[in-house]
Amino acid sequence: MSTAEHRRPDPEALLAQVREEERRASRGRLKIFFGAAPGVGKTYAMLEAARARVREGVDVLVGVVETHGRPETAALLEGLPVLPRREAEYRGIRLREFDLDAALARRPGLLLVDELAHTNAPGSRHLKRWQDVEELLAAGISVYSTLNVQHLESLNDVVAQITGVTVRETLPDSVFDAADELELADLSADDLLSRLREGKVYLPEQVAHAVERFFRKGNLIALRELTLRRAAERVDAQMRGYMREEGITAVWPAGDRLLVSIGPNPEGARLIRAGKRMATGLKCDWAVAYVERPGQAISAADRDALAANLQLAESLGAETTILSGHNAADEILAWARGHNVTKIVVGKPTHPRWRDKLFGSVLDQLVRGSGDMDVYAIRGDAGDRARRGSPTGRASPLEEYGWAALVIAACTALGALVFRTLSVTDVAMLYLLGVGVVAFRYGRGPSVAAALLSIAAFDFFFVPPFYTFAVSDVRYVLTFAVMLVIALVISALTLRLRSQAEAARERERRTAALYAMSRDLAATRGRGEVAAAASRHIESSFAARAQILLPDAEGRVSIPVGAEPAFPMDEKERSVAQWVFDRRRAAGAGTDTLSAAQALYVPLAGAGGAMGVVGVRAADAKRLQEPGVERLLEAFAAQAALALERVLLAEQAQHEQVEAEAERLRTALLSSLSHDMRTPLGAITGAASSLLEDRGALAEPQRRDLLQAILDEAQRMNRLIGNLLDMIRVESGALEVQRDWQPLEEIVGVALIRLEERLKGRPVEVKLPPDLPLLEVDGLLIEQVLVNLLENAVKYTPPATPLEISARARDGAVEVAVADRGAGLPPGEEARVFDKFYRAAPQGAGASPGGVGLGLTICRGIVTAHGGRIWAENRPGGGAVFRFTLPATGAPPAGVPGEGAER
Repeated sequence: MSTAEHRRPDPEALLAQVREEERRASRGRLKIFFGAAPGVGKTYAMLEAARARVREGVDVLVGVVETHGRPETAALLEGLPVLPRREAEYRGIRLREFDLDAALARRPGLLLVDELAHTNAPGSRHLKRWQDVEELLAAGISVYSTLNVQHLESLNDVVAQITGVTVRETLPDSVFDAADELELADLSADDLLSRLREGKVYLPEQVAHAVERFFRKGNLIALRELTLRRAAERVDAQMRGYMREEGITAVWPAGDRLLVSIGPNPEGARLIRAGKRMATGLKCDWAVAYVERPGQAISAADRDALAANLQLAESLGAETTILSGHNAADEILAWARGHNVTKIVVGKPTHPRWRDKLFGSVLDQLVRGSGDMDVYAIRGDAGDRARRGSPTGRASPLEEYGWAALVIAACTALGALVFRTLSVTDVAMLYLLGVGVVAFRYGRGPSVAAALLSIAAFDFFFVPPFYTFAVSDVRYVLTFAVMLVIALVISALTLRLRSQAEAARERERRTAALYAMSRDLAATRGRGEVAAAASRHIESSFAARAQILLPDAEGRVSIPVGAEPAFPMDEKERSVAQWVFDRRRAAGAGTDTLSAAQALYVPLAGAGGAMGVVGVRAADAKRLQEPGVERLLEAFAAQAALALERVLLAEQAQHEQVEAEAERLRTALLSSLSHDMRTPLGAITGAASSLLEDRGALAEPQRRDLLQAILDEAQRMNRLIGNLLDMIRVESGALEVQRDWQPLEEIVGVALIRLEERLKGRPVEVKLPPDLPLLEVDGLLIEQVLVNLLENAVKYTPPATPLEISARARDGAVEVAVADRGAGLPPGEEARVFDKFYRAAPQGAGASPGGVGLGLTICRGIVTAHGGRIWAENRPGGGAVFRFTLPATGAPPAGVPGEGAER
């Protein structure tokens, strides 16, 4: 490939760059003021930068800034426009939060939003403040914000280990990495402690506690180092992004970065150790890369050595990567340029020089294509030792050479049959066809042997003088040479095609396996289902037994309840699985850690931590350490972890939703009780006090009115408390239905008698057909349903509004309806009226809803307990009607009508 072709821009990369530029053009810019701890001056630096922007004519608005009582910070706020905060109430506490809607409506040029990792008050649009900032940026508003290193999600456990304090408010690293600009607010540990003792960070009474815990000098030094390292990584990523955007392929040695290239042989360990020493001396990051050629097969010993070398590199702190491609040098150089590598380390070649002349030298290609990078060739790697038998790494047993000889013999026999009718050139074509067949079927070694045999056979049998290797015509020498070259080219092209086909089949197999697993996992709901599906796919893909272990509330992993163990697990195996879960590192059979275990254990690592552990027990444990197999197993583990995390998040969301609903219901209940109990209590108190203070001034009718008011309000309170008790019975499942055969007209009559006082002045029309069947129901409960429905109609209709009670038999049930001619139900609220604590707005003059909002909910519970259903709808011509059904199946035994009548 020419230099021009190698540097030709990737169209997909250019398109992605254009799209990214368009996205940035429509978004606001985010600048984060980053620090190691509270008090280093992040907010102060942000306000100073904001005042500088004001002097430049930028419309700056303070969205939310926490001064924490620091006078110098508060002084910088003077003169800056401040957005009023919105008030939110949570558990009786008034919280002042950032007003996102007001900020979006105001649309300033620059908005100051302090404490990016802050958690918003419950009921806010977003759970986290960084989500508010994301919405602001999407609306084109630029934002300045602040962040401490302990709030980064990836460093949360590290900070907890250093300080002993677990930070609950965290920020995804992706938000930090996506910031357009980063400014470091740095302060030494001694200076920060001085500020702390001077009361410039916390109030004086909090200083001693802070110094004893979080603000220990060792903690501050470690946090400062984490901050500087994370900021340096961010700057390095920005530099690589700039180089990528500008199409800069040259290496910018802003800092050394080392890459060690190894092969699949034991000698690679010496190269890795040498690379570690060089990286330590240079104080730089380093990586180890192995190039896997498509279709390449390596021996079992070299396969084990490669896995061991990669594990060694990881244990020494290197980043490991496995590349794939036909040209190892091109892949190494491409990866090095993409990661700003300055130095490449490879092993000295130990194979014969003719190999380089015939098949090319990886070292020579690296040196010539390295550009500004340094290439070090050191002793330690045996180079292509695993490929000595065949440059592609394919083993060629004697049987394959024998088959190659047979194919050439068959071509010779076929040539002898057609030699008298065809030309010598046609016979040569037969041999080239045979070489192609051997190359496709048996590999490079047998194909080269077939090419040489075909030349010899062609000369011996078909070139005069016949049956001798002597050549009478010198022109045949050129024919032999061209024939050999063409045979070798056909062999090479056929082998490449075959390796590409094998690689495509392998990728297809892996992709299909991952797709099948992701599809099944997407359809699962519980953790047990996820574990079962993942185990099933791992077993089928790796021909091994797989067992997923999930953690309990205390973090102890175990087999899911109800699942059958895939293989025996004693206490030793469980302890290995627990070790893997706690440390999020693979261990067990085939590894250097706890290798005495019977299975390989891999952590199911999600974004929020370890979700569990998968144990894989194979007949050949070392096969699981092959680079391709290991990567596939890690991909399966990642898919399972994502599914488990999805289930966990769904459970948490449901739990939070239940808690929020419970809190809403408690608030509604207390609000209703405080209102509806206060009214009758006030009336009772007023009437009773009037009677107590009476010294004979009240006439008898007035005294009776006061006593009647006390009785009415006491009955009202009794109804409220009765509704609450009935609701508790319905919700807890303690509602007992004592069925008895009864006529519906008697139940309706008793209900009307109970409400005689409340129904005064209202015409009530009862339409009950005489042929209604007897119903096997609990008369007292159905009577309560009718009472609640009638009371509901009285509450929501003006005085003197007519009411109607009707019933009819249909489809093996009796349908009862309670209707009115009021204002009807609000559109779309027909189903919601049966929800707990739901109370519609008063309809009509003089209507007052009152109540707790439980009456219709109780009706639904009672009707459902009887096997019926209840619904509401608006009537044609105005008004509402509530209908419910009661089963009317079976026939009552003899004598029941009389018993029902007596009841």
